Amino acid sequence: MNILNAVILGIVQGLTEFLPVSSSGHLVILQKLFDINEPGLFLDTMLHFGTLLAVFAVLWKDILDLLKKPFQMLTLYLIIATIPAVIAALLFKDSIEEIFKSAQFLGWCFLITTALLITAELLSRRAVSANNQKPKKSMNWIDALVIGIMQAIAIPPGISRSGATISGALFRRLDRDFAARFSFLLSIPAILGALVLQVKDIFDSGASEIADLNIAAIITGTACAALVGFFAVKFMLKIIREKSLFGFAIYTGILGILIIFDQMVTHIAF
Repeated sequence: MNILNAVILGIVQGLTEFLPVSSSGHLVILQKLFDINEPGLFLDTMLHFGTLLAVFAVLWKDILDLLKKPFQMLTLYLIIATIPAVIAALLFKDSIEEIFKSAQFLGWCFLITTALLITAELLSRRAVSANNQKPKKSMNWIDALVIGIMQAIAIPPGISRSGATISGALFRRLDRDFAARFSFLLSIPAILGALVLQVKDIFDSGASEIADLNIAAIITGTACAALVGFFAVKFMLKIIREKSLFGFAIYTGILGILIIFDQMVTHIAF
């Protein structure tokens, strides 16, 4: 892993983490294209940490409100929505790592993202036209659980976490702007949890493996992810308020088909 590769991966991570196109899926593609074999999940986690900094920078008012009033319903809903992914990560950790390495189902996972985005956009438009959207104050624990299940489903690369959680919120007729904000706030415990687990694995593997890591590359990649992610969050908040998810659905659909074709026929990257 060199600094140039880390910069490229950091930029891609920052662009795609908050756009509903699967950042982990794009990182797997780049890792295949550039033949990047290490540090694997650790670099992926650190790039996610960079985007976590972007969330704090953009949504600091929302986060400050949670810190000032921790015992509020939004806090409870974030906890409820976090639980399914935690359970899935603990139960299927080895399988998840193998999925990241093999990328066997990557193309199909991108197509799942496409299906989720199309369905969510259609349901949201129906709710808007019927004046049947639910504001933040009308959210309930079932809404949070549905969003949490969608986040758990989005663990494999190719299924967008932001796309799945935003879709889950739109399935439940939540306001579009709040759906995006809740998804981005939900990324905080998800990324922190992944970071803690990955750092633990690195230290458990021994000091020699830690010494082999290119710290400069990791720091540079993390910084790029944070900077680019800052603008991506702002862009996505505007897109979901004023535009539609169909463009992202078309993109992930085409990408999924190309990956499946490459895996079956051309074998250029897979």
